[in-house]
Amino acid sequence: MVIFAVFFVVGILCVQQFSELPSLFWLGIIACSALVFAGLRYWRVFFFISGLLWAVTFATQRLSERLPSNLESVEMPVTGVIDNLPDFHQKVVHFDFKITEAVAKLPSKIRLSWYYPDQAIKAGQIWKFTLKLKRPHGSLNPGGFDYERYLFSQAIGATGYIKTSPRPQLLGQVSAWLSIAVWRQTIADAINAQLGANPSLGLIKALTIGDGSGISSAEWDIFRKTGTTHLVVISGSHVGLIAGLAYLLVLKFCTRFVVLSSSPQSIAACAAMLIGCLYAGLAGFSVPTQRAVVMLIVWMLAIIFQRNTQAFNTLAVALFAVLIYEPTSVLSVGFWLSFLAVSLIVYILANRLVKSVYWLEMLKINAATSIGLAPLLLIFFQQISLISPVANFIAVPVISFISVPFALIGVLLLAINPVIAQAFFLVADYSLRFLNIFLAYLADFSYATYNAAQPPLWSLLFSIPAVLLLLAPRGVPYRYMGGFLLIPLFLNPPPRPLQGTVKITVLDVGQALAIVVQTHGHSLIFDTGTKYSADSDSGKSVVIPFLHHENITAVDKLMVSHADNDHIGGAVSILNALPVLEVSTSAMSELQAYHPHKCTAGQAWNWDNVQFSVLGPQREYNSDNNNACVLKITTATATYLLPSDIEAIAEAEITQRYGSELKADILISPHHGSKTSSTTAFLLAVQPKIVLISSGYLNKFKHPHPLVLNRYAQYDIKWFDTAEQGALTSTEYNGKFHIVAMRNTESSYWNNK
Repeated sequence: MVIFAVFFVVGILCVQQFSELPSLFWLGIIACSALVFAGLRYWRVFFFISGLLWAVTFATQRLSERLPSNLESVEMPVTGVIDNLPDFHQKVVHFDFKITEAVAKLPSKIRLSWYYPDQAIKAGQIWKFTLKLKRPHGSLNPGGFDYERYLFSQAIGATGYIKTSPRPQLLGQVSAWLSIAVWRQTIADAINAQLGANPSLGLIKALTIGDGSGISSAEWDIFRKTGTTHLVVISGSHVGLIAGLAYLLVLKFCTRFVVLSSSPQSIAACAAMLIGCLYAGLAGFSVPTQRAVVMLIVWMLAIIFQRNTQAFNTLAVALFAVLIYEPTSVLSVGFWLSFLAVSLIVYILANRLVKSVYWLEMLKINAATSIGLAPLLLIFFQQISLISPVANFIAVPVISFISVPFALIGVLLLAINPVIAQAFFLVADYSLRFLNIFLAYLADFSYATYNAAQPPLWSLLFSIPAVLLLLAPRGVPYRYMGGFLLIPLFLNPPPRPLQGTVKITVLDVGQALAIVVQTHGHSLIFDTGTKYSADSDSGKSVVIPFLHHENITAVDKLMVSHADNDHIGGAVSILNALPVLEVSTSAMSELQAYHPHKCTAGQAWNWDNVQFSVLGPQREYNSDNNNACVLKITTATATYLLPSDIEAIAEAEITQRYGSELKADILISPHHGSKTSSTTAFLLAVQPKIVLISSGYLNKFKHPHPLVLNRYAQYDIKWFDTAEQGALTSTEYNGKFHIVAMRNTESSYWNNK
């Protein structure tokens, strides 16, 4: 069973590497080959092809449900139901919306944003909206989160926002008996009413109904650094714990007080399955809880029918069930961490002859899972927690035996006796406060985490036997060799540019600008993207993950061109996340806490035989855009000009002052391709071969403007746009520069435009 499940998974994984899905013809060939191998009883090959066939069929169907391109940015009225708990972020609320009625053929499920809502928004409400939609689209950057992959895995066929005119109409409410989302919303409202502004509110909601939206960014950072993120949302371990407690309690009750024709074990098993499924429903049946529920059902049925089960076979059944229901689960980090963590625990505990005391067993499991999950964490996040075993040694029992049980009992008592419920919530609250203080103390250690460049996937071929050897029982020969097999994970830093050359990456940050410049031994960040809310900005979501991906642990210079949000928005997150030796900006007051230097024309420096020159601002302008820093970078191979958001006036003055000295091979399009920039005189002075544009997909400013693009075409200038092609990277070798667009080199079938 286990080996067949592995081959099925490998088949599904192969499909995820495709940039395009096979046609119907090849789909028929694959189906016929599966039948041939089944007839020959080559079951491993059969399950591999079956996984491949199922993944292709499923993905083809899901892609067919996306918004047609001709309906993008078209206003249209729709009616539907809010399908999940709304996620509130200051001025905007996000939620999934299931369409029940529309004037055109639309995806059944979409994700909407409502800016400055003036009405209460809850799961299960039936609304009539006027929408503007677009096809699933997200930024695409090295080391960054693939939002399009996430939308695809969640079956979301379009995203958009709600027009306030005509006014949205609330038409009704779905019954809680017909919707898990409404059930969760009812519980969320009751918890909000009971706890109010309690600092543990977000954590209690996460542990009881799987809603982590109330957890602050600072708290998530602490959980990430301490390796305890898996404990603060409903996970498989929580489902197993609650189901196990239900089993024991019902078994004791039936044994002592009830005489029935059915065995107490069977009654307890049925109760455990029911409680486990209900608790998983509170989490919206996430992948870890799906796995836990399937394993729970298999084990409980084995008790009812008095059958012996092997842990790995049960895990294989869960794997088949999850992937048959949702093969795109393999695109989720949670899928891999969940199944691998359980596999490691089973591997550690199975067939051990010596049993140790509880606390030693817990410490052993925490250490083993930390080691075993390290390769995946480095590949997915380029970071591992070094203090995870210690943190989990305390956090696991606190969460499992105090916070979760007391919080759940509090939820059950809300409808019966709110006063008693408050007492249970109080215990959960104080346990979580204590835990937060302890974890924050651990997270403050300088050695709390280890950051490294993303290892190559081939290093997993060494990591798997390495982990199995390191965690093998005592007496297994050559256990120490496991440590040597892990070395490839840590010895593959990305190559730095050669002396005298430069690597420039225009990150895909939407309608904003963020550029990372690397020389052989130095790094510079030019602008930092947008700040979206108190907890969210491009620095945190795009720039810092890219720096981790490139193994950049310190920044020599951060140059923030001016104070507009789309250029300065991520600066504070970057400055707080890693060492920055110097800050240079025209926005002195906004960054005064970091002791910046004012950028002015005439400043220059040399790094690794690469010349950097500041060409502007020429003087003080009335416009922040024209006050922006202008940077020129010169190597033996090429010249680059980064003019930020300067407009016609500043372009004219800088052209007049520098003339032919402005000439550059690569130009970052001024002001995202606005028609107020890229004037004819400026382009004639710069004479760029290539223009790199940083703009947002279907942005409201309509950048880059058609007039500007026509001007580029008139002067035979080739242009690239992050909105269409993702992050843009210029590298130099063999005396030439080369532009690489990430969407061209890293495209997958779900984001292939």
